[in-house]
Amino acid sequence: MRKNTHLYVTAFAGGLTSLAVELAAASLLRPHFGTANLVWATIIGLILLYLTAGYLLGGRWADSSPRPSTLYQIVAWAAFFVGIVPFVAYPVLVLATPAFENFDAVMLGGSFAAVLILFSLPVTLLGCVSPFVIRLAMEDVTSAGQTAGRVYAVSTAGSFLGSFLPDLLLVPLIGTRNTFVLLSLFLLTVALVGLARSGLRRLLLYLWMPVVIVLLALLLRGQPVKPAADAIYETESSYNYIQVIERKDGCRQLLLNEGQGIHSVYCPDQLRSSGPWDYFLIAPYLNPPPYSPDRVESVLLIGLAGGTMARQFTEVYGPLPIDGVEIDPAIARVGREHFGMNQPNLNVIVADGRYYLAHSDRRYTIIGVDAYRLPYIPPHLTTAEFFRQVRDHLTDDGAVVINVGRAGDDYRLVETMLATLLQVFPSAHVIEIPYSFNTIVVATLQLSKAGNLLANLPSLEGDEFLYPTALAALANLRSTEPSQVIFTDDRASIELMTNALVFDFILQRE
Repeated sequence: MRKNTHLYVTAFAGGLTSLAVELAAASLLRPHFGTANLVWATIIGLILLYLTAGYLLGGRWADSSPRPSTLYQIVAWAAFFVGIVPFVAYPVLVLATPAFENFDAVMLGGSFAAVLILFSLPVTLLGCVSPFVIRLAMEDVTSAGQTAGRVYAVSTAGSFLGSFLPDLLLVPLIGTRNTFVLLSLFLLTVALVGLARSGLRRLLLYLWMPVVIVLLALLLRGQPVKPAADAIYETESSYNYIQVIERKDGCRQLLLNEGQGIHSVYCPDQLRSSGPWDYFLIAPYLNPPPYSPDRVESVLLIGLAGGTMARQFTEVYGPLPIDGVEIDPAIARVGREHFGMNQPNLNVIVADGRYYLAHSDRRYTIIGVDAYRLPYIPPHLTTAEFFRQVRDHLTDDGAVVINVGRAGDDYRLVETMLATLLQVFPSAHVIEIPYSFNTIVVATLQLSKAGNLLANLPSLEGDEFLYPTALAALANLRSTEPSQVIFTDDRASIELMTNALVFDFILQRE
């Protein structure tokens, strides 16, 4: 086995790179196409298809030219194509941004397909590696099974490492483009060492490859991942592509991934957002009257983002305890640096919202869930079981308020979330947010009715934020029949529903 050591190193490197490229492909696409399950399914499916072609091609290639020099030329070209993918893809991806904004399905689909086709060459060549290594490592037909098993074990060990590197280390530290560059240079090193063993002449023929990759990385260094007007900051995390936009009036907006939704706003001289966040503050006034602001004692926000609501709650209700749960630490950092999220009464918790609830014994007057946006809605935060956990963390007069997206006049998701909440809470109410695709659903631990909001208005008179917000909520209360569908941990069909909503909405716009 010792004389075949570099062959096994090659198998390891091929396995690592093939899976790392798959995950890096998702990071490359998410600023332009998002991270919906359909995007992931397409990436995984096509990568597997390319690998399948590579396995078949590699087996035949190895039998027709069973020489190490052939293998390492294949590896070198695979590495080179990996390195140039983000740079060749960039002009195509730029076309996807206006297509997304204008709901141009043809342009959007064409851009998506074009980028994924770019992966066909490097991934197919990577698929050639394992069968080729098996052919070269084979010393005796009587140990063919053992040799094949060893090669696939080493390759799979590389894939295991490759499944962690991009999202947990490389993309957050050096970015998506440089992740492709680093993977390319790593694989090129393995190829060049193998070619050097076959002779200096072959090595010299391929030395230009790392030079080109490094030059591309240096020349295009600092190029924005996705150009956007008025962008003042961008970064990539394990979870998101993050942009901060500053408008001409000085207000800032937090955009994630393909940027079709605003996740936080910050206007230094203005508290009201004119968005769904304002309505979270009036949720408890659907409780039976009399209900006054002094009864709001603590708040939990699941989906803290840049801290829009944390600032509003603090300004309106004073320095009451606020726990803000945000799964992405990079977003929490951006909130502090660009959105004034520095309230001393805010306790930022970097965790999954449901995990936090399962490990907390605190109770809150208001629990706000702002972790949904079509089509990115975590299924485990939509189920009856989740809302039972929420209920157990509310005070006796507590309320839960959720921000649910809709597609135009299609209220299927709102109706299903309403039905799911009513499995746990005695009452729930729907408030439509004007001029948006957002709907607020409020559920109370006490039996309540929509008229309670009107009855509680006198306690809000004089409050420059709560009173007009309550009036707006009254004007936009929507009588909504709950769906027959209930989301549960066993059957949270939300992804099927959100995909249907998005497709129907795009088709209506065509």
